Amino acid sequence: MRIGIDARLNAYRQGGIAEYTRRLAEAIAPLAPDDEIVALQHARQREPLVAAPNVRRARLLTPPHHRLEQLALPVELLPRRLDLLHSPDFIPPLRRPCPAVITVHDLAFIHFPAILDAGARRFYGQIRAAVHSAEAVIAVSAATRADIAALLDLPPERVDVVYEAAGPAFQPLALNPGAVREVNGRRLEAGGFMLFVSTIEPRKNIDTLLRALRLCLDRRPGADYRLILAGSSGWLDRPIYDLARDLALGDAAVFIGPAARADLPWLYSACRLYLNPSLYEGFGLPALEALACGAPSLVADTSSLPEVVGDAALRLPPRDVEAWAEAITRLWDDPGARAELARRGPAQAARFSWARAARETLQIYRRVGRGG
Repeated sequence: MRIGIDARLNAYRQGGIAEYTRRLAEAIAPLAPDDEIVALQHARQREPLVAAPNVRRARLLTPPHHRLEQLALPVELLPRRLDLLHSPDFIPPLRRPCPAVITVHDLAFIHFPAILDAGARRFYGQIRAAVHSAEAVIAVSAATRADIAALLDLPPERVDVVYEAAGPAFQPLALNPGAVREVNGRRLEAGGFMLFVSTIEPRKNIDTLLRALRLCLDRRPGADYRLILAGSSGWLDRPIYDLARDLALGDAAVFIGPAARADLPWLYSACRLYLNPSLYEGFGLPALEALACGAPSLVADTSSLPEVVGDAALRLPPRDVEAWAEAITRLWDDPGARAELARRGPAQAARFSWARAARETLQIYRRVGRGG
């Protein structure tokens, strides 16, 4: 088969869907030596998506999410003579020259429509047509599959669940006590901070963390609680920063901006606690990365997070500030409980792998592709 993987987004973004696309293509290539994998990359991206004997790059001019994408992309695909197109970025060409597999990572844009500007509303407004037209739909969790069924009226048996995985760099690091690293200009000491990793936006429920931290500080004024929040600014982020100021958290809550991929394994391995109170996740990759690094973790008991963490993390009601404050206070001073959570994390993370994701995705390709 000639399998096209739409990787145009990788020319514009890192992490998220772009990382998923690259990891999946890397893992599929050695499993399909007799197939030709065509990495459909935008012309502005000079480096190949994957270096493998059976992967070749096709340079396209149509940008991802462009308003004329539905007209231009099918024209560019026609001479590629694909037997299958995989669209990891939700929306395939609705009129196309070959069968399509799409990946739906989450439906946050339906749950939280205020995140969308006009361009995003136009693009994601095609999601219902996309899932109903695709020959196969991949969801990255059972929670996302349930969302697709409930919100887009697609029978759940038409949706395949294929889990993501943490990358190979995410594993426990042997850090000396008091090990120090500078991240985005901030000096951090191993064991001296709690960690949040994700975009700074309302659905991440950061206000619950900030209020819980205020409770912890009020109850133990002499404690050295410190919360490091690593992530890019997102939609409606201003009230979150304002809340941190209004709660007078000072240096107890530090927004350090997005952490480089090279810094993340250290941050997860060095943190005293990893905290993820998100209201909604399609998968929740930072939570899995934290477990893989042995970070004692507290997560919200909602959406896909219970699937991802199993019994390797403490699960809490997302809006219960008191519960978060109590758990933080207890675990901060209980090295035994932290060690037990740290022990469970890597084993839980090992249940997810890109090799498994590639095998399951390749089976879907075989099922719906021409000549599969």
